[in-house]
Order: sequence, then structure tokens, then C-alpha cells
Amino acid sequence: PDHSHESQYGIVLEGQIELTINGKTKIYSKGDRYFIPKGIIHSGKIFAGYADITLFNEKDRYNKR
Repeated sequence: PDHSHESQYGIVLEGQIELTINGKTKIYSKGDRYFIPKGIIHSGKIFAGYADITLFNEKDRYNKR
């Protein structure tokens, strides 16, 4: 679903993802990079076989284990 948060940066390692960022939809494939600025509404559809590296500009996004 549509949502927003701090900035996000990703690099696609395998497969494809369809991202809608600020109302514009694009399919990203292996080797593509994407950036979602802080507070921008976005959503995504991940296809089978997808893998990426995603970095969030949120120090406390995940709880420590």
C-alpha cells in the first residue's frame, strides 16, 4: 500500500520491482538503483526472484536482537 517514511535508497541485485514514487510508476531490474526522498508517498510490487540491498535513513528502523 501507499506509505512514506525517511529516505530510502536501493540497488536491485536480481529480478524486478515495480515502484510507484510520487505518482510515477517504473519497473527496476538487475543493476538499477532507486531513491525515494523523505516523506514521498510510494508503493511497490515485488516479482518472484527479487533481491536487493535497501538502505533506510532511519537509525531506529529495526529493533536490536
